Amino acid sequence: MSKRIALSSSNISVDLPSEINTTNYNVIADFEGKLEKYLGAKKHVVALNSGTSAIHLALILSGVTEGDEVLCQSFTYVATANPILYQKAKPVFIDSESDTWNICPKHLERAIKDRIANGKKPKAIIIVHLYGMPCKVEEIVSIAKKYQITLIEDAAEALGSVYKDQKCGTFGDFSIFSFNNNKIVSSFGGGALVCNNIEEKIEAIFLATQAKDKSEFYSHSKLGFNYRMSIIAALIGVEELSHLREYVSARIANHQNYKSLLEDVDGVSLLKENDDFMKSNHWLSCILIDSKTSEFTNKNLRDQFEKDNIESRPLWKPLHLQTIFENCVYYGENIAENLFKKGLCLPSSSNLTKKDFNRISNSIQKFL
Repeated sequence: MSKRIALSSSNISVDLPSEINTTNYNVIADFEGKLEKYLGAKKHVVALNSGTSAIHLALILSGVTEGDEVLCQSFTYVATANPILYQKAKPVFIDSESDTWNICPKHLERAIKDRIANGKKPKAIIIVHLYGMPCKVEEIVSIAKKYQITLIEDAAEALGSVYKDQKCGTFGDFSIFSFNNNKIVSSFGGGALVCNNIEEKIEAIFLATQAKDKSEFYSHSKLGFNYRMSIIAALIGVEELSHLREYVSARIANHQNYKSLLEDVDGVSLLKENDDFMKSNHWLSCILIDSKTSEFTNKNLRDQFEKDNIESRPLWKPLHLQTIFENCVYYGENIAENLFKKGLCLPSSSNLTKKDFNRISNSIQKFL
């Protein structure tokens, strides 16, 4: 007998074996294997309980300890930077560039030179493919190699995105994914650390399972964590991964619909690829509204959506403006701040129906 559960976010159901244990079906290894096969490039995946856990382990494996500095994209969700504080290290925030909204290579290199001149070479760099849009990977990887700094790639929002025919999540010394409920593939809570060799994977699993030493009794010589993905989450993840292509296609269709609807509206611009070799999964469709050339602001449009019971959200508030990071060093200008002030995330679920989009379209047209 088996038990069948429904996944409310994706209208998918999963058959759970009546006796699930690691002796007859290692579902976590199965999930890791399927993700490794998708990524290619001889990567090694560790399934974890969140993307945040993955970043934390990446920092530990990178040798980041108390007092070290880690360069980090400012325009991102707080989970990108919180693990730096877990290690009692110091975030150094970097501004965005206007093409992809991601970390600016020029400000990144300026920060590295300045930190080195101040006697504090950064231990790691954390980059993000924000809203599924690949960052300027080639330039950033070149900078990291030039200064021999470990590169951690936060691809939490970018599963299915591609840069020069290479999948996002395969460029870093370590890379991470999130399978949180709102991500393009969800395991109802989960994440993954992507390593470049099997030794790093073994060490990550060791740390993620309370760092239990090989012994006939419970022996621990290192600090460990309860970070491993659950069997249920892995089962859901295996099923969800099989639908990745259709989920990405649905998000791209959302983006195209918004492009048709908004491209001729004065003062409104949509986050989109500026180069043919860059392909976003368009996890979220986002717009900027320039009040200098538009007759309305992002707040005006958001208020209209609220009236029509349609959810939209502001863009991420830059981390260097957050209270918890107010004493951290920042390199850049005001690109990230202006994105926050002008931007709006539009409804972007893979499950948006034609009826749903008609509601959204009618709300926008009524507002305009």
